[in-house]
Amino acid sequence: MKRLTLILASSLLLIACSKEEPAPEPIRPVLWVEVKAEDQENLGRFAGTIQARYESNLGFRVPGRIARRAVDVGAEVSKGALLAVLDPTDQQNQLRAAQGDLARVQAQFINAQANARRQQELFNRGVGAQAQLDIAQTDLKTTQASLDQAKASVAQARDQLNYAELRTDHGGIVTAWNAEAGQVVSAGQQVVTLARPDIKEAVIDLPAGLAERLPPDVVFLVASQLEPGINTTATVREIEPQAQSATRTRRARLTLAKTPPAFRLGTAISVTLSSAIAPRIELPASAVQDVEGKTRIWVMDLQQQTVQPRDVTLVSRDASSVVLSGGVQPGERVVSAGVNSLKPGQKVKTDEDSPR
Repeated sequence: MKRLTLILASSLLLIACSKEEPAPEPIRPVLWVEVKAEDQENLGRFAGTIQARYESNLGFRVPGRIARRAVDVGAEVSKGALLAVLDPTDQQNQLRAAQGDLARVQAQFINAQANARRQQELFNRGVGAQAQLDIAQTDLKTTQASLDQAKASVAQARDQLNYAELRTDHGGIVTAWNAEAGQVVSAGQQVVTLARPDIKEAVIDLPAGLAERLPPDVVFLVASQLEPGINTTATVREIEPQAQSATRTRRARLTLAKTPPAFRLGTAISVTLSSAIAPRIELPASAVQDVEGKTRIWVMDLQQQTVQPRDVTLVSRDASSVVLSGGVQPGERVVSAGVNSLKPGQKVKTDEDSPR
């Protein structure tokens, strides 16, 4: 009897356990970030300088040692002005050698002419041989060719001597020297930089993320750092395609609407945006999840304390952050870690005092 009672009690216990509801899924703690759009006021000011749009890097056409520099940085020069001079000793020696060769060949040519005339006269009188005449005429042609080559060598040596002087082919302002007097330079090596001051532009370095979002018609306000009242507007002429690895900035050149007289070459300027641009949404790289060729984030529902996935489009990505073109609104909270283990509608809890 006791055994039967024990069996019945066990059966009832099993039935009661089978009717119990499954344990609720545990609430998962998550780290989150609040979405913030970088507005125009937070972009700040960018320092830059006024530079010439057109610059020429000049160098000697022959190698040698620089004997002297004729002008200093900041000097304004006209077309054909002398900038620097090489020690002309080597070029002078080459010219003397070429002139000596020319004199020797000229003497040979005179002898060849006389010999050809004499052999022609002997042949005409019937006392000269045809073979001797042919040899004389061939020697005359060979000497003529040597004479032409010697004359070309003299002309080339004279040009090399002229190349020992570095002259400008246009007017401008000397902005930099890259070689000093006494320094040996090679042919074509950059020696001096010459800028044309007639067309000036503003040059600044922009953060790579901002440079990618600039619309074609964006307008900047350019002002002198020393005298902010002296200012003008400018538009983008060109932006370098690649960012500098050290600073993550891209150099931009701006066309000035007008050029105040105070905007001299090298003037320090302050540049700000004067037209609106699209806001940028930046999130940690750990907040995005790549699933089946799509990129998505997990957005928190603060009332339900749940998370839901949302597809987004990336503008750029690096090792630490991503930039979105939209899909999320400022003020929303996005899970910033552990996104690969979340499920749609999953309950989460957060530390309200410690957004990450």
